[in-house]
Amino acid sequence: MLDIKFIRENRDIVAAGAKKKHIDIDLDALIKLDDKRRDLQVSIDEKRAEQNTVSDAITKATPEERAQMISRMQSLKETLKLEEESMQEVLKEWRALMLMVPNVPDISVPEGESDADNKEVRVRGEIPEFSFEPKSHVELMLMHDMADFERGAKVAGFRGYFLKNDGARLEWALRRFVEERFVNRDGFTPMVVPSLLRREPFVGTGYLPQSEEDLYKTQDSDYLAGTAEVATMGYYMDEILEKSQLPIKFFAYSPCFRREAGSHGKDTKGIFRIHEFVKYEQVILCEASHEESVRQHEEITDNSEKLLQELQLPYHVVINCGGDLGLGQVKKYDIEAWMPSEKRYRETHSSSYFHDFQTRRLNIRYRDEDGKIRYVHSLNNTALAMPRILCQIVENYQQEDGSITIPDVLQGYMGKDVIRKHS
Repeated sequence: MLDIKFIRENRDIVAAGAKKKHIDIDLDALIKLDDKRRDLQVSIDEKRAEQNTVSDAITKATPEERAQMISRMQSLKETLKLEEESMQEVLKEWRALMLMVPNVPDISVPEGESDADNKEVRVRGEIPEFSFEPKSHVELMLMHDMADFERGAKVAGFRGYFLKNDGARLEWALRRFVEERFVNRDGFTPMVVPSLLRREPFVGTGYLPQSEEDLYKTQDSDYLAGTAEVATMGYYMDEILEKSQLPIKFFAYSPCFRREAGSHGKDTKGIFRIHEFVKYEQVILCEASHEESVRQHEEITDNSEKLLQELQLPYHVVINCGGDLGLGQVKKYDIEAWMPSEKRYRETHSSSYFHDFQTRRLNIRYRDEDGKIRYVHSLNNTALAMPRILCQIVENYQQEDGSITIPDVLQGYMGKDVIRKHS
């Protein structure tokens, strides 16, 4: 959520940001509603002050004056009640509009309508050249009995899956690999966070109301999160931190659930796009400084790149265009690893910063050196999402005879260096 004062004073900038993100928002309607809210608040405050003045005066008044004051108070009370009721209606509409105002994207964000317009900023690793037609991860995992998609669909429905044998072992190896890298990395607090959450953290992080169709909802009106970011950002909700505590860095793990409501017909086979998965997330809270947000953003992006470099997977980094940014994101990178069967890069990580968009909604603040209370800035980035990354690993490491070489950094966890048929 943006500060209404910022919106009023920078209406053109906010409007340009919304246009860049291809988000429709009626700022004129919001300003008019805010004018009404402010006028009502002034009137309510004046009447409450008058009530207090008259109440004090009643004790010193004559009986005749007291009767007149009580009559006046009753009329004032009725008018005040009507204005307070009107204020509640105005606030309800005002808050709904405020939640729809998008954050202003960074000047470095390119123009564009969709992920097709994202701009490549760097490429790492060499794309493998095969002397044969590379198989898809679906073919390879079925060949080696690493997964069962047919029974997965029977048990869990569309996009259901079982990982088994070396498929399960490979995911467990990846978990130990990424955990060790972050547990030994300075400053990160490891956490296992809940996936079943109240509505408030989803509104605070910006997933509600915009992305409700992609969330699973329980009969108790709670939601299942699609990322550990939601619970982790709610950890300090409604709290005031000290600047000396910042930056706060979390390495958070949770099961994740997504309906994939907007991806009908996309990646219907295999484990690239599924309803249930696990994810490790980097979440950062830092001081209210654009320069610090940018620094932290580059750092957490680099953390994820180093994991792909250790796994020796070729990848590139793209900066997301305006139309491919979420409501609250100021800037976002996607990291995409090479998929040989598709002859293109596919997303494995995303890295974003938000300034105080999320923390204003979640009411997460800190006290600076001068004692001033300010909203912290927030960032998040995938550390590793599984089982998706298995797609790129098995495809890039496949051999002509159908075997799959295990990345060097995972061999110790797997207890083998190659996956062979019937092994």
